[in-house]
Amino acid sequence: MAVEYLCKSCRGHLKVKTSIVLSASKVNSSKRGLIFLNPEIGNYTTTTHPSFKIEEGVEYIYTCPICHSQLNSAKYNHLVRIIMIDDEGKEFNIYFSGIAGEKCTYKIRGTRVEKKGPDSDLYDKYFDVPEEDRKYL
Repeated sequence: MAVEYLCKSCRGHLKVKTSIVLSASKVNSSKRGLIFLNPEIGNYTTTTHPSFKIEEGVEYIYTCPICHSQLNSAKYNHLVRIIMIDDEGKEFNIYFSGIAGEKCTYKIRGTRVEKKGPDSDLYDKYFDVPEEDRKYL
C-alpha cells in the first residue's frame, strides 16, 4: 500500500500520482488556484499554474478540492492539517505552515511528534508537551 493523503473533513484522497493537490487562496483575497505539494515530508517543492503565483511570507487558506472544506487549523494559528495513511495503514495528522516560504511539517500520531524543516521551531509551542503531561493525551 502506498502512502495516502486525505482531507480531514471528507477523507477524500488528495494525492494524485506524485503530488498532493489542494486549492489555495490568499487570506482576504478572492484569487485562488490549485497547488501541487510534494508528498515527501520535508520536501517543500510546490507547483502552481503560472497565473497563480505563491507569494513568500503571505498566508494562504487551503481547501479540499473535493469537498471545499477549509484545511487550515482552527486550533493552531497558521497551520494546515491533512491526514496521512502510511504504507502500514497507520494514520497520522500532518500539519504544515500556511505561510508561503515557511518550511515546517509535523507528523503526529498519539503522543509521538516528528517535525521537519528549519522553521518548525516557530510552532513547537503547539506540540511540545511536558513528559509528565503526555500520559493524559
